[in-house]
Amino acid sequence: MNRFVTHFLATVLSTLLLAMNIQAQDKPAAVIRVAAASDLKFALEELAEQFEKSTGQKVILVFGSSGQFTTQLLQGAPFDMFMSADENLVFKLTAAGKTKDRGRVYAVGRIGLFVPHGSALKADSSLKDLSAAFEDGRLKKLAIANPQHAPYGERAKQALQRAALWDRMQNKLVMGENISQAAQFAVSGSAQAGIIAQSLALAPALADKGKFALIDASVHDPLIQRMVLLKTAAPAAQLFYDFLGSKPAHAVLTRYGFTVP
Repeated sequence: MNRFVTHFLATVLSTLLLAMNIQAQDKPAAVIRVAAASDLKFALEELAEQFEKSTGQKVILVFGSSGQFTTQLLQGAPFDMFMSADENLVFKLTAAGKTKDRGRVYAVGRIGLFVPHGSALKADSSLKDLSAAFEDGRLKKLAIANPQHAPYGERAKQALQRAALWDRMQNKLVMGENISQAAQFAVSGSAQAGIIAQSLALAPALADKGKFALIDASVHDPLIQRMVLLKTAAPAAQLFYDFLGSKPAHAVLTRYGFTVP
């Protein structure tokens, strides 16, 4: 091969490599779509920001009730990952053939009584003051998530049943579509108290808005929270899934009151 041909081929190869490099730089970062339980709002936003900075991958977070997400995912909603507040809902999707596997537990959540500043109620973990407030008229409205489709609402119902308050308080309940909305009701003064997720009560946006008392975990079923990749998940979703099982991610979840595996 003469010198001219060699030079020509080298020039062509160099041009092709430059073009490929420019295309790679211009190619938008992969987008990872996550359906997440509302108790994760503040913790997961922080984690997604960390992940995006370190990888360049874009994470789109959509928060809502786990039960409603399950219905949407069964109908083919376009998400890559599901982070449920109740692992049984993940198992339901797995049984329907919607997930890559049975996923893994990422955290265990807790509920407690949140009382905004100015409320006549006390942040009482035993719910005794809540019962007294019902009797003496101090309680007008109590915020919880809708137990029909929100795991945190179901656990609030169980705690109220154990305290013999559920049946008596039906006309006092203000139900949010998810636990985040229930917390908003309590913080805004639409209710004198709310049974909400500890992870929300510890968030800077809520921590200085009132007082919070953990409810004994023995009075309700555990909030074992599980995440899973959907069968149609983009390859980049595996990176975020793995990141959420890392020590740095566990440190953030622990700071928001979650127990991690």
